[in-house]
Amino acid sequence: MKLKDWLAFLALGLAWGSSFLWIKIAIAEIGPFTLVALRLLFGFMGLLAVVAYSRPRWPAAQRLWWVLVVLGLTNTAVPFVLISWGELYIDSAVAAVLNSTVPLFTMLIAHLFLSDDRITVPRIIGLLVGFGGVIVLLSRDLDFQSGLSGGVLGQGAVLLAALFYAGSGVFARRNTQGLSPIVQALVPLIVADSAIWLAVPLTESPFTLPQLPITWIAILWLGLIGSCFAYLLYYYLLHSVGPTRTTLVTYIFPLVGVALGVIFLNEVLDWHLFVGGTLVVGSIAVVNLR
Repeated sequence: MKLKDWLAFLALGLAWGSSFLWIKIAIAEIGPFTLVALRLLFGFMGLLAVVAYSRPRWPAAQRLWWVLVVLGLTNTAVPFVLISWGELYIDSAVAAVLNSTVPLFTMLIAHLFLSDDRITVPRIIGLLVGFGGVIVLLSRDLDFQSGLSGGVLGQGAVLLAALFYAGSGVFARRNTQGLSPIVQALVPLIVADSAIWLAVPLTESPFTLPQLPITWIAILWLGLIGSCFAYLLYYYLLHSVGPTRTTLVTYIFPLVGVALGVIFLNEVLDWHLFVGGTLVVGSIAVVNLR
């Protein structure tokens, strides 16, 4: 990768890696749908300012508009809600580690739909190692007497979000070549926010605005840094270095997410988190061995 690609890669890792901390802070006061609705509102408002300055070229083909609509739902609305809901029941550090499984899911999906990204023996080994790490993390909240706990369901929600991210990355690579990263970021955010605002009255009625300053700081960070800035970097990298390399940004998530959760939220760094996180990150390294 070029120097500007590495800088974008590191900035994206820090922006998204810190998001798990801010989500945990925000959902202490507001529900996950309200959080995502407000987050995306500030996100696309920031992108509108970027559009006004840069004036990108809009897609001419109607098919491309439908592709962006799909990405708004699968790469933004659904995973954002799943992660926010999941963090009601699990630590932000655990969410950061589980979300780093995106490259493993990407590997499987890319093998089916991209001719230049095939499964190899090291990747199969990495997939099995990563699966072992997920099992260790799930065992942290598994109660064998009472069955599934909220913690297990929360972890499942974050894993499902990772699956949506992986599928969306491959879908975007196949269908959005030549589109401006600004357009690829803005249109899906508008679609996602519209869908979430429609869902808020059905899921979290009556709607109330946050009262705590720290919650507004979290929303602003998640909107402007974790959505606006991060998606510009994400779509730039997606076409600059490809979906598999781009999803390797999740290498940084556990380092940033675990450190911030332990330092600022007093989350427990137990053996489940350490061993499970090491296996997941190690599996991503094995997957990308030449």
